[in-house]
Amino acid sequence: MFEHSVAHRMSLLHTESAFGIMAHANALEAQGKRIIHMEIGQPDFKTPRNIIEAAYRAMNSGYTGYTPTPGLPVLRNAIADYARRWKQIDTSPEEIVVVPGGKPVMFYTMLMLIEPGDEVIYPNPSFPIYESCIKFAGGVPVPLPLTAENGFRLDVNRLRALITPKTKLVLINSPSNPTGGVFTPEDIQSLADALRPHPDIFILSDEIYDRLVFGKKPPSIASLPGMKDRTIILDGFSKTYSMTGWRLGYGILHPDLAKHMEMLMVNSNSCAAAFTQMAAVEALTGPQNSVETMKRAFRERRDYLVAALNGIPGITCCMPQGAFYAFPDISSFGLDCKTFCDRLLEEAGVAAAWGTSFGAYGEGYLRLSYATSLENIREAVRRIGDFTARL
Repeated sequence: MFEHSVAHRMSLLHTESAFGIMAHANALEAQGKRIIHMEIGQPDFKTPRNIIEAAYRAMNSGYTGYTPTPGLPVLRNAIADYARRWKQIDTSPEEIVVVPGGKPVMFYTMLMLIEPGDEVIYPNPSFPIYESCIKFAGGVPVPLPLTAENGFRLDVNRLRALITPKTKLVLINSPSNPTGGVFTPEDIQSLADALRPHPDIFILSDEIYDRLVFGKKPPSIASLPGMKDRTIILDGFSKTYSMTGWRLGYGILHPDLAKHMEMLMVNSNSCAAAFTQMAAVEALTGPQNSVETMKRAFRERRDYLVAALNGIPGITCCMPQGAFYAFPDISSFGLDCKTFCDRLLEEAGVAAAWGTSFGAYGEGYLRLSYATSLENIREAVRRIGDFTARL
């Protein structure tokens, strides 16, 4: 009704298809159909009890009002300690801005760095909100293709070829959504070497899954010599501590940039909720056994799922090295990936995300989240096998 009145910039934003798929799957369930949910990137583990109890104590203690815009000092100190321990980054509270969720770090980074016409190199396929944020800020998205041939890792030679005088930002994500690809330490070193001759290019490093690596954990690029001041780290609590609905994340960045991010917070969200911040302190400083328990379960599920998918004629799936996603190739069936996923949901009751919802280079693939029970995964694979046998 009001489309002619809405600002043009709104047409530059895109949604996350996984949420639309989930809504469709839920509607089918309401009709009595049994759906296996593998479309959404949400751990199926409950938030650890000690974190919930910390939030409850905080609310009872009066942590229900405004906080300092960049976050409570106790949390910023805890994040700095955590970054030193888990990321090997010598940081300080002045370099940390706490935000409601991880996405604000993406948006704020684009808004404070990107001028119209600036180019942003980003992986493709990747989290769809990257491209959305780039366009909304007036930037030019420059996709860096990720391929199964090298495990969906960073191809530094291809990245070098994409750098131009207009390149302002390079975005990286490891472990990756949707592929589960993980950069090697050599990949990170090569990336740093490629960017050192270009001191005006910043890096946005999305490290939201970095505790969910099944092999050797690569370093954060911010830990390498000369890279920290140019890097904005995005991290949060949703995946590591199964706190998706708590909406809490943070950026680690140079103090001068942190002040600009704080100003964007002032003008949009004011601050993150006080009691969730106190719960986050407990998450970072309390027992970490729940993280390891979850990671072991994800690894077991991954091992079963990938082997089972590769046992289905026509499907090939490389082994993801982190996060909780598999990205199988279904191109042999002659259907575009969206049609494949739509039919898989309607005819087989398996909800999956189609590859092109993560970018054009996702054609021929679908994303399956194994953040669900092994029992569900077994049933999903059986249904996928029956479905593809009919194609």
